[in-house]
Amino acid sequence: MKNRFSNWTIALLFILMSMSSGAQVFNPVKWTTSVKQKGDIATLTFKAKIKKHWHLYATDLPSDDGPIATEINIEKSSNYEILDGLDESNFETNFDPIFDMDVSFHENKATFKKRIKIKNESNFTVNASVYFMVCDDSKCLPPEELELEFKVKGVKQEAQPVNSTISNVGNMSGTSSSAIQNQLFDPVNWSTHVEKIDSETYVLVFNADIEKNWHLYSQYLPKADGPEATVFAFKEASGVVFEGKPYEGKFQSEYDEIFDMNLNYFIDRAVFRQVIKVEENHAGKINAEYGFMVCDDARCIPSDFVDVTFDLSTAIKATPETLEAINTPQFNSDDNNMGVIGSDSNEKKSMWGIFFLAFFGGLAALLTPCVFPMVPMTVSFFTKQSTTIAKGRVNAFIYGGFIVLIYVILSLPFHIFDSISPDILNSISTNVWLNITFFIIFVVFAISFFGAFEITLPNSWINKADKASDVGGIIGIFFMALTLALVSFSCTGPILGALLGGTLSSDGGAMALSVGMLGFGIGLALPFGLFAMFPGWLNQLPKSGGWLNSVKVVLGFLELALAFKFLSNADLVVQAGILTREVFIGIWITIFGALTLYLFGKLRLPHDSPLESIGIGRLLIALVSLWFTIYLIPGMWGAPLKIISGFPPPMFYSESPYGVGYHNPAEVSGSGSAAELPPDGSDPAHCPHGLYCFHDYETGLAYAKKVNKPILLDFTGLACVNCRRMEEQVWSDPRVLDRLRNDVVLISLYVDQKTPLPKDQQFVSETTGKKIKSIGNKWANFQVARYGTNSQPYYVILDLEENQLGPAYAYDPDIEKYIKWIEEGKKFFYNKK
Repeated sequence: MKNRFSNWTIALLFILMSMSSGAQVFNPVKWTTSVKQKGDIATLTFKAKIKKHWHLYATDLPSDDGPIATEINIEKSSNYEILDGLDESNFETNFDPIFDMDVSFHENKATFKKRIKIKNESNFTVNASVYFMVCDDSKCLPPEELELEFKVKGVKQEAQPVNSTISNVGNMSGTSSSAIQNQLFDPVNWSTHVEKIDSETYVLVFNADIEKNWHLYSQYLPKADGPEATVFAFKEASGVVFEGKPYEGKFQSEYDEIFDMNLNYFIDRAVFRQVIKVEENHAGKINAEYGFMVCDDARCIPSDFVDVTFDLSTAIKATPETLEAINTPQFNSDDNNMGVIGSDSNEKKSMWGIFFLAFFGGLAALLTPCVFPMVPMTVSFFTKQSTTIAKGRVNAFIYGGFIVLIYVILSLPFHIFDSISPDILNSISTNVWLNITFFIIFVVFAISFFGAFEITLPNSWINKADKASDVGGIIGIFFMALTLALVSFSCTGPILGALLGGTLSSDGGAMALSVGMLGFGIGLALPFGLFAMFPGWLNQLPKSGGWLNSVKVVLGFLELALAFKFLSNADLVVQAGILTREVFIGIWITIFGALTLYLFGKLRLPHDSPLESIGIGRLLIALVSLWFTIYLIPGMWGAPLKIISGFPPPMFYSESPYGVGYHNPAEVSGSGSAAELPPDGSDPAHCPHGLYCFHDYETGLAYAKKVNKPILLDFTGLACVNCRRMEEQVWSDPRVLDRLRNDVVLISLYVDQKTPLPKDQQFVSETTGKKIKSIGNKWANFQVARYGTNSQPYYVILDLEENQLGPAYAYDPDIEKYIKWIEEGKKFFYNKK
């Protein structure tokens, strides 16, 4: 063995540096072991998963004066002979200026293989150890010796002889063996029993008691190159039917930096339950086996498959815990949720996006004719109310806070609606008559902004609020804020209406609306608060004039464009076919074309002042409007228009039977000749990009079983903006399209489809207690009951037994991430078979 301590002097310097960085515990390497046997030769594999930015050193270094080399040691035993040679994976060799020498090291991962010749017919355990040191760019950790074990199957001694050349395989010289403490790791204690529900239904129960600091992994892990999932196998028995996969209890999910993935695992205890149905003359005993891996912070230990026999005659009465477990959806969001890729981070991003859009909307509202003139009145009010500068600033701060509070309060009723039923806000946002009402309101607002008439709240409301503001003190400040909200309604109302309609149709629901109202309130209150604190700034403001009316007219054009989005929602829900994609885009081209003419002064409205010249700001806005109008034109013939994806109707909602720019789906998909027929039950005329997709779950499932492909279950909505964005920004990518077309069976379930169910198919949901009357109700209830969520888009990959393969995927327009998610689902599907 090499002298481990000859290089300690230099290593000590780095160890002291690491100690000085604080009391943080570093575990940058995790070791796993595996065994492969061929005849009487067993290959023991040591795998190291190395955290990013850390180095694990090779087994052979040019000098003992540098870092400590990795040593692989195997305890001697009469059960086997240790063969010479060590296989080591490729490593890098670079000059290290600190050690002043070339050093060889592994990054990300390393593999070491050692071979033994088996001399025992009984199974045995090989005890081994690895001695290693790791460093990053600023520190080295003290050398560590880690004990590992390998479970090896015995071999009859007359088995094939050892190939004499095998002992010299490897790219590095072998290390001598070293005696280590004979410690046997057995951190999981398994027990089994049978429970009986009725004369036909039994539950096979596996209990795992796990030692402290160890993890037992779930049956469901997102990648194949991480730790091994727990697996169960049952041998066929006469008169016994196995119902799906074993149910498992609630696990923990956590990102592991070393494996670079989310891992689902159990601590302390895990229970797995396999439900079976038996016939009258069933087999009395059922043979099964299970395999698993356990890990602590430094090492992982895989198991051989363990055989177990269940005797149904010993069954006890099913416990309440078991009954509750098997009646809980296998992937309920509160229990066995596989997780949702992108959901948390993208929900946060979406909320921030709503906040900032609303914030800038609040700032923009200042420039409208019914808000801008309120600034001098506000400053005058606070100048009279405040006896000192300090008091004036405190009052101004309170005033701004009340403005924000008033707008947030407006969103509170929607939280009450949201608590009544998990999909009530989705029902509100996709309600045909509500969307038509929004359309009418926005058109009326637009006409008002164009100057046809003025919309105001009743004067009695404004007068009462204004009179109450004379009271003084905090109450007077509150009513001053309320007066601002009431007086400015004719200009802020359309902005708030857009916020209401947009957020209720998003995944965020009532919370998104509150976040939007908070952003709008802050955006509107900030300028008023600042002018109240610093009244001298008033002199820097431009005077009221014709430019305010121009701002109002521009808002009118934008309101008119948004109005048709609500009309499009209503049209999509009832599938009237009136506002198709081409018609919608044509209307927007007309609106923004007219806006361009207005900004260039070629179109004048009644209250406009004469335009002698165009200012720089107006010119720049006009050029942007012109560019946007030109950008929209190719959308009439099938261009995806990714900038506005989600606003126009989907590609398939077109005057063409197969969507904009499409003719025959077989031709589009490249799946064959134009005469090729789509699968029975699929609906290419109403699927994105001419794909073959199913809108009925059972039909799609049957087809998937026929062609033996995994299912991509797509919970979507006709009026879902983010669903359209995913289809137009992600699904349009040729790599994604190819996978959707050839690798999976696509089932798209629209949760807002209003087509009534036949009377004999209507029912009351056991999950929500609501009456399920329409096809959309049915699929919305299906999503909530099985997956514990009501957001769209929501994608799940299933096997042919309807088990979820890996985590679900929510809205995240990252093409590479989506491709990776599909590929991992496929791996789960084909690895199970």
